Formats: sequence, C-alpha cells, structure tokens
Amino acid sequence: MTKVKILLADDHLLVAEALKSMLVPTYDVVGTVSDGIALLEAAGALKPDLIVIDIAMPKLNGLDATRQLKRLLPRIKIIILTMNEDTDLVGEAFRAGASGYILKHSASGELMQAIHEVLKGSSYLSPRITGGAVASLLRGPDMDSGQSRELTSRQRQVIQLLAEGRSMKEIADILTISLRTVAAHKYRIMEMLEIKTNAELYRYAVKHRIISV
Repeated sequence: MTKVKILLADDHLLVAEALKSMLVPTYDVVGTVSDGIALLEAAGALKPDLIVIDIAMPKLNGLDATRQLKRLLPRIKIIILTMNEDTDLVGEAFRAGASGYILKHSASGELMQAIHEVLKGSSYLSPRITGGAVASLLRGPDMDSGQSRELTSRQRQVIQLLAEGRSMKEIADILTISLRTVAAHKYRIMEMLEIKTNAELYRYAVKHRIISV
C-alpha cells in the first residue's frame, strides 16, 4: 500500500526533525522546509497529500502560505502547528483553508490523531483551545482586518519581508523581482494603508498577523 505523503514546514530544525522521526514509521515524509517560499516550491514539486505548517515562518507566514497552497493545490490537506492559542487566529486559519489546528506543546500526543481525522475528511481542533475558536469561526473575518484583505498576496509578502527588516535588495532577490518593482510595491502599500514610517508598517504587520512577535 502506498504511504500518505507528508511535507513538514517549520523554521525550527529540531522541531521538524522530531516530527519527522515520529511520522516516518507510518507516513512518507517527503521533505522538510524552513520558510514559506520554500514551502510553496516544495509543495508544487513534491505534491504531498498533507502539509503540517507552523504559522510563524520567515519570508511567508503559514496563514498566507496556506491561502496560496489551497489556490494552487485545492485538494491538499493542511494542519497548522503553532504555539499560538489565539482563538481569532484559529478562525482565520480555518477560513484560509486549514483542516486542523494543534498546539506545539501537545503535538506529540495529538498530531497522529489530527492527521488521521483530516485525511478522512474531518477537521481537527486541539482540545486545549477554548470554545472561543468556534465563536470566531461563526463570527467570520474580523471587520477591523478588512483593510488587510484588500492587499494582494504579493503585497502581503512584501509587507512581511519589510517588517522582518530585510533590505530592498534582499526582497528583490527573495521574490526574484527587480528593485524598482519592490519600491513600487512598497510605495503602493504605504499609500493604500496610509502608513508613513517603517515602524507603522511593522505595527500593521503584527496587528494583522502577517508576522508574529
């Protein structure tokens, strides 16, 4: 019988290796990646059945990566693995296309169960997360974040990279676009959001969960 193919995405090498060791006896772990852009590339090349994604990843966060993955590979299953118990974040993760949400400090006991549930078509939410997550899902997107949703995927990527403190040249290299294009994106973003300083941009990125503190 062909094993289910799983891709792991976590910027902490020790966590990724521990997860891999736990999963290998049962599943085919086809790869591990440490940033969101590498995740998109690996998913396109390896075509896994399921991906375990940390939210707080460099270059492209787990939520935005999930949104892009579900557009590129609609049938793929995604489980979010994070330290964050914020119920609003849980709701956003499921709306982005995730089928499971588990906490890192309970991952060893729950991940196998979550994978089993998700692969058979169900959803999985860590019992440690309060019922506020259900309220968040029923409430729908936070009205205060509507401004964030007007941004394109590329603009959110640029915001994350700027908020991470990367230079314009670094961003151009990471996204394989020209410096002029990066500058145009930054100008348009700051104009749209009525932001004038890098500090304001950083605060916006934190508030709208584009980066994690």
